[in-house]
Amino acid sequence: MADEDSRADNDRAPSAGSGGGGGSGGIVAGGTGGAGGPPPSASQPRSRGGGRGGFFTIYKRGQGYWTRMGTALGAAFIAALTADFVYVQMKAIPYATDAAGQPLYIAKSVCAGSALGVLAIILFFVWRAMNKPSNADFLIATDSEMKKVNWTSRRELIGSTKVVVIFMFLTALFLFLCDIVFIFIMRLINVLKFGYFG
Repeated sequence: MADEDSRADNDRAPSAGSGGGGGSGGIVAGGTGGAGGPPPSASQPRSRGGGRGGFFTIYKRGQGYWTRMGTALGAAFIAALTADFVYVQMKAIPYATDAAGQPLYIAKSVCAGSALGVLAIILFFVWRAMNKPSNADFLIATDSEMKKVNWTSRRELIGSTKVVVIFMFLTALFLFLCDIVFIFIMRLINVLKFGYFG
C-alpha cells in the first residue's frame, strides 16, 4: 500500500513541474512583451515639413508623368502667348509724341525685357501651383485613372469611323433631297421664282 502511494506521488510530481515550467514560460513571454521598447514607428524621428525639399524639388517625382507634362506644356503655351501679347502691345502703342508731333514708341529691348519678365512670373506661379501637394496629388490620381481606361483597338476605331462617315453622307443626301422637294413645291405654289439650280 505504501509502495502504491509513493508511486502515485512520483507520477504527479513531473506533471506539476511541467505545469510550473509552463507558468515560468508564460512569465518570460509576458516579460518580453511588456518590457519591450516602444513600437518601431514611435522610435523613428519624423521629418518636419512632410518630407518636402527646396523650391526646385519635385513633389513625388516620377508619379503622374503624363498629366504633369501635359499641364506644364499647356501652361507654358499660355504663358508664351501672354508674353507675346505684352511685347506686341508695348511695341505698337506710342507713349508720347515729339516736338514734330510724331509718336514715340518704347524701345524693343524694353518691350522684350518686359515680356520675358511676365513670362518668368507666370512660369514661377505655374511651378509653385504644380508642386503644391493637393494639386500634384490630383494630377497623380488623374494619371492613375487614365491608365485604367480601356482604349479602343485600331480595328474597332476604323470600323466606328467608317460607320460615322457613311451615316454622315447618307444624312446629307437625305437633307439634300428634302430641300429639292420643298423648293419644287414652293415653285408650284408661286412662293419661289427660282429653282434650286437657278
